[in-house]
Amino acid sequence: MKKLNILLLKSYIGPFILTLGIAQFVLIMQFLWKYIDDLVGKGLDSWIIMKLLLYTSVSLLPMSLPLAILLSSIMTLGSFGENYELIAVKSSGISFFRFIRPLLVLNLFIAVGAFFLSNNIIPIANKKSGILLYDIRKQKPTLNIQPGIFNDDIQGISIKVGSKDPDGKTLRDLIIYDHLRNEGNTSVITAKKGELLQTKNGNILIFKLENGSQYKEVLSTGENTKNQLFITSFDQWEKHFDLSQFALQSTNESFFKDVSRMCTISELQERIDTIRKTAQSRKDVMRSTVEPLYYFSIHYYDTVHKPRKSIIPANQIGLNLLKGLKVTEKSNIVELATAKARTIKSQVSVTTNELKYNRQDLNEFKVEYHRKIKLSFVCLLFFFIGAPFGAIIRRGGLGWPIFFSIIIFIVYYAINIIGERLAENAVWQVFTPTWMSILILTPLALFLTVKSNNDSGIFNKEMYILLFKRLISK
Repeated sequence: MKKLNILLLKSYIGPFILTLGIAQFVLIMQFLWKYIDDLVGKGLDSWIIMKLLLYTSVSLLPMSLPLAILLSSIMTLGSFGENYELIAVKSSGISFFRFIRPLLVLNLFIAVGAFFLSNNIIPIANKKSGILLYDIRKQKPTLNIQPGIFNDDIQGISIKVGSKDPDGKTLRDLIIYDHLRNEGNTSVITAKKGELLQTKNGNILIFKLENGSQYKEVLSTGENTKNQLFITSFDQWEKHFDLSQFALQSTNESFFKDVSRMCTISELQERIDTIRKTAQSRKDVMRSTVEPLYYFSIHYYDTVHKPRKSIIPANQIGLNLLKGLKVTEKSNIVELATAKARTIKSQVSVTTNELKYNRQDLNEFKVEYHRKIKLSFVCLLFFFIGAPFGAIIRRGGLGWPIFFSIIIFIVYYAINIIGERLAENAVWQVFTPTWMSILILTPLALFLTVKSNNDSGIFNKEMYILLFKRLISK
């Protein structure tokens, strides 16, 4: 039995690593395709790209890990069934549950590791990748001077060159407009030849100009004075430009402290408690503000306009409240009551909108809280779907297992996305829609496990042909 367990584990680990790598590669390619416009043309260092891909690959594990478990389970048990090894095992008196026990233990460890990964590692990877991607998207493209086109990449400077030599450094017929003082085209530099250099740290761009002139117009401040034009000729001149704006700026991590997918479970719980306290505090403020305005009397009107105080008894309602008052007094009281009603409506409307957004933030953190716990259950669920499913269809390799795995995963992913959106939009309570995908697919896992243990032929075409013939004969 020990050799059989080792054989089963060896047959499972290989496809698991292979499918996990394939799933990660596909998801990373999808990520690059999505953000290719933000990465190209920025002059990024290869180490920055490697870090971004590393952090992104870790953050994609919650999608690729369950898919790898599902596909490798179908492949492994399907291969055993296709080669009649599973039949031989069952004929020797070993049940299906006993046979897959080593894989079950292994996937239990994977599920525990998935929880640790989801709670401790993935939030850090999400934070690092999110900050790095944010900084890359903010960064300006690298300086790319093309002949015959004005280049405005350097702030306050406009550069045009007539031609560029094959070495990429030597430029001909340069025109440089200096707009740093926001005075228009008052400072212009022309040169027959120039060389483009950078310092070692890449923060300073150096133009070594030859055979040129500088035209500088000084604007007059008085009414009767004219502008002055200064022309300076030079044989050689070095012009320096600051390129620090093109360097990758690192954003402080505290900027993303309120992003749910970048928090651990303890941080999520802290944020949930904070949001609840904020909502309750806002409700208390609204209650204390609105309650004095809610009950109307003519006490305020009387104390302003008359020396006496007169409050209408609470048992007098409707038109009796205004009985015995003059028309002007009635009109003033109605206006005061209307103003109070409008104030109450405005307070309630503003508070309602605040609580609505507060509730959305609360649900978002709750969904992320359940998502971290749910990953371990998803790994086990996909094992109990994939293992019996592979034993039933009896197909190994990458053909049919990939086909069935993609269908099952798409169904799970669609249900999961719909459920999470319902939870975030407060259509249902958070727990039910967040766990809806597991609640729906668990009966499928139980059904397949029972059928596999009973040697069911639900995917055997001969069974359906025989059933069809029996129906025809009847």
